[in-house]
Amino acid sequence: MGQEITLAQFRRWLLVYADRIAAEEAYLTELDAAIGDADHGANMHRGMSKVRDRLADPSLQAGDISALLRIVAMTLISSVGGAAGPLYGAFFLRAAQDSAQAHAGDAVTLERLAAMFRSGLEGVQQRGKAQLNDKTMIDALQPAVEALEAAAENGATVSEALQAARAAAEKGARHTIAIQANKGRASYLGARSIGHQDPGATSVLFLIEAAATALGQEAPVNQPATRA
Repeated sequence: MGQEITLAQFRRWLLVYADRIAAEEAYLTELDAAIGDADHGANMHRGMSKVRDRLADPSLQAGDISALLRIVAMTLISSVGGAAGPLYGAFFLRAAQDSAQAHAGDAVTLERLAAMFRSGLEGVQQRGKAQLNDKTMIDALQPAVEALEAAAENGATVSEALQAARAAAEKGARHTIAIQANKGRASYLGARSIGHQDPGATSVLFLIEAAATALGQEAPVNQPATRA
């Protein structure tokens, strides 16, 4: 059996992500102000702060990955406003369901992680009805999932696979600058949405970067922010 990713690493991933969202709240708000309602930063910060509070519960120090991700999903759905809460909730809920169906317990392989991310992506697409090039979080999430799957199939290490996913997510997030929004509040702007990076794709990039930090154990926790 290859390298496994533990429950403790999943908890650290979420804590790293909460820190990153807190640090980037103003940046996400700036991005959303250009093409949306200027609330993505505040909404995500509120949601991840609630997740951090839940992770402080001693009862969550043990258990299984599926239960942890389900708690994250329900916390985000109940505390994040706008579209982000249901979409991120769908990602974590579907990932949790995949983990439970596979009886993953308190550790998963890279192959299982890729399957969980694929299920999460499908959950987001089912909920939001968005596809690539619609200028949404899908433009960062789908390339990241595909890169993770390809790396797993090619025998990469967990760290290598997550770094590939991070690079793909960054490329996808940057790509949203050049395209017109077809979904969400930004779609009302039509061609005027071109030239602005999508805030949802950007918060997904931060999620994948946090995974590379915590699950791949490669980068320091307080890494500089990635900016377009």
